[in-house]
Parts: sequence; C-alpha cells; structure tokens
Amino acid sequence: MKIAILDDYQHIITRLDCFKLLASQDVTVLHHTEKDPALLAAQLKDAQVLVLTRERTKINDALLALLPNLQLISQTGKIAAHLDLAACTKHKVAVAEGIGSPIAPAELTWILIMNTLRQIPAAIEGMKNGQWQVNIGTTVHGKTIGIWGYGKIGKMIAGYAKAFGAKVLVWGSESSREQAVQDGFEKATTKEDFFQNSDVVSLHLRLNSSTAGIVKAADLSLMKQTAVFINTSRAELIEKGALLAGLKNGRPGFAGIDVYEEEPIYDTQSEWLQMPNVVCTPHLGYVEKDSYELYFGKAFENVMSFVNGHPANIANPEVL
Repeated sequence: MKIAILDDYQHIITRLDCFKLLASQDVTVLHHTEKDPALLAAQLKDAQVLVLTRERTKINDALLALLPNLQLISQTGKIAAHLDLAACTKHKVAVAEGIGSPIAPAELTWILIMNTLRQIPAAIEGMKNGQWQVNIGTTVHGKTIGIWGYGKIGKMIAGYAKAFGAKVLVWGSESSREQAVQDGFEKATTKEDFFQNSDVVSLHLRLNSSTAGIVKAADLSLMKQTAVFINTSRAELIEKGALLAGLKNGRPGFAGIDVYEEEPIYDTQSEWLQMPNVVCTPHLGYVEKDSYELYFGKAFENVMSFVNGHPANIANPEVL
C-alpha cells in the first residue's frame, strides 16, 4: 500500500529498527509540516495510509475531503485534539490508536525543572561568550514542587521530587489529590493555595474542551517572584497570552517551556527565545529513540495488521 509518514523533523524514522516492519510497502516520509490543507493534500493525493507523528498535523474534515484514497490513519500514541475522529468516520477512514509511555516526558520535565532552577543554559551561554559564572541559581532540595495533574507523569515527577528532598504539593481532581495523599504527598486545599505556595508549578493535564485555558492570568499572578512555571503538556492549557504577560511582570519569575501554541518555531526572533528568564526546548517531551521505537513500532504494527486484513486497535470500527 501507499503509506505516507508525516512530520519527520529529524530525518530519523527510516533509521529506526521498527521501520523494517514496512519493508514490503511503498513508503513516503515527509519532513516539513504543511499547514495548508490543499498543499498538504497535493503531497498526499495517492496515500492510502497516513502515519502521524503524534499531534504535529491537524486531521480535520477539510483535509480528509481532499484525500479520497485514504483508508487508514495510524496514530503514534493516543488520539488527541489534533484529530477529528467524527470527520474520519464520516469519510470512512479508519483510525488506529497507538500506545505511549510517561518516561521520556517525565524525564524532560525534570530536566527543565533542574535547568531552570539552576539557570544552567544561561551559565553555558555565558561561558561560550568568554564569561565565567554569570549567574547564580537555586537547588531543588527544600523547594515545594507543585504538580497539577497526578496521572502517570505527575506521579513520576512526585517521585523525582521526593528523591531530591523536595516537598510535593498536588492540585487536580479530588480523586487525584486523595491518591497523592495516600502516596505520602500533600494536596492543596484550593487552587490559590497551590499557586501561592509552590516554588515550581508543573502542568500534567490532557488538553480537551474542559481544560483549554484552565490556567488563568489570575493564577499566575499569585506565584512567587522566584517561582518557576513548567509546561511540557500543551500550551493551550494556559489562557492565551497569560504566561508571557506574567513573566514580563515578574510572576512567575522563570519558566521552562516545551510546548507552544504554534509549532514548529523557526523564527529566531520569537518572543519566547528572547526572554532571559525562560528555558525553551522544541517539544522534546516524547522525542527520544526508545520512545520513537515504542510509538512508531506500534503504529507500524497497526498498519501491517490493516494491510493484512486484520485491523487492530481501531478507534472507529464502524467504518470497517
């Protein structure tokens, strides 16, 4: 079958071990994200199968209407807001859902916490410019790490914090907060308490209609001037413009950001990249080799199951 794999920024997918699963197929790999549905459809006009790299391309009715040959979309990881499942069903396109892992996103979150608190990137940049010890950061030990969303990733962050001698304060649903207490951590009594008392606030929520814009400018204004805001989840969880404004006003004092409202960012003059109190990474949460083998391995297995007449993990089986 004619298979197109989208958004391979790093030119890495054909070098994965799991790519061998598609050896018998006609595969095209696209490396540049095309936002215009018509231009993208022109590149995909013959494709019978799309393999998505997480959420980098939006799959909606406008795009699907231009792809009459499409039969299957194989998702790396879980389906999220980027994919309109109802539209796929309308156009009789099956969607195979993959699997994921919290390990790489949790590690990236902790890297951002450490780098932002200790201000490591600025120190490295200073050294490259011929300077020595240009700043002074702070330790994790003794800090209060605020975790909003006590799921798989949130629980791992809590474990890391405990190992580093930090206090953990959890906010989220009542059930998640109670689970945190059972695990030996503290729960915030109110959202105001959470933002006021955390030295680090880290978001670990799924983006959906109920969580979009859930972090308000008023919440950020309660944070300490020394506090750090970490987001490795989704930029749209924060009220539009609120984090940039808050950082300019000094609450929070610092941020570590891996996700942005518009991705990818190629503009070197992007406001995010000009802020000395922000550590930016290019959406690396799940982007590492072991995760890619896991995510794409399952996505390719789902493709071959479909090709061989035994569709698996189909989220909309009514189209079969």
